[in-house]
Amino acid sequence: MGLDLDRAVGVLAGLAGAAGVAASAAGAHAYAGTNLDTAGKMLLVHAAALLALAGPLGGSRRLSRLAAVVMAVGIALFAGDLAMRAVTEAHLFPMAAPMGGLLLIASWLIVAISFVARRG
Repeated sequence: MGLDLDRAVGVLAGLAGAAGVAASAAGAHAYAGTNLDTAGKMLLVHAAALLALAGPLGGSRRLSRLAAVVMAVGIALFAGDLAMRAVTEAHLFPMAAPMGGLLLIASWLIVAISFVARRG
């Protein structure tokens, strides 16, 4: 099965999103003080733009819905934990932010897979 341009752009968006989350995490921890966090932000912003440009049909409906649910849970855990720590200095629960980050990476990979799996 060959990839048409919309599918290729959708796959690239998913991969860029996953790489952006991973780069942002690495830039905040292992490579703090480098441009890796900035690179991650650029990947994430442009992943969303590529996804919007990937065509009106999007990816596989079932996988797109799964990606949306996984992304929503990932956002809630990651951002929720960071916000709670900022306000109360307490964690949402142990490992909430890393778990949320992994779910965000997984959701972007599901986006990429949804474009490969799309019919038509």
